[in-house]
Amino acid sequence: MAVREIRLFGDPVLKSESATIVDFAAAEGLIQDLIETTQLPGRAGVAAPQIGVNLRAFSYNVDGVVGYLINPRITELSGEKVLTDEGCLSLPGLWHPTPRYEFARAEGYDLNGSLVELSGSGLMGQMLQHECDHLDGLVYLDRLEPAQRKIAMQEVRDSDWFLKN
Repeated sequence: MAVREIRLFGDPVLKSESATIVDFAAAEGLIQDLIETTQLPGRAGVAAPQIGVNLRAFSYNVDGVVGYLINPRITELSGEKVLTDEGCLSLPGLWHPTPRYEFARAEGYDLNGSLVELSGSGLMGQMLQHECDHLDGLVYLDRLEPAQRKIAMQEVRDSDWFLKN
């Protein structure tokens, strides 16, 4: 399998809702690619759309724990919404205070079809919300307060990577 190239903001796959995975065995290569792509330094998670695959799966690497979820869904968000500096591999070099719940719980499946639950606060909670957003066609910019979003969109337009490919 392989480390896959990250799709950048402006690619339509990042704004499309991902399809449910029905054949888990056929997803094994995708999951391996997601894991290998996430294991590079500085990556807390990678969703399938970020590598150009419009399917509901992501991998994560939080506090040295590497894993994945197939067909994840958020089952609980709790605590206050707090502004946390957030970035995204699909928006290189940009970081903005993004409102996220303090705690998140998600459930999904492994390649054997077994139910898996992940939960946490801090980076784990943020990652769960961020990656599930990708599967729904959202990027963190969609969560910003209007004034902050205006600033962020100007930074996107001024970047050296936006619509340059």
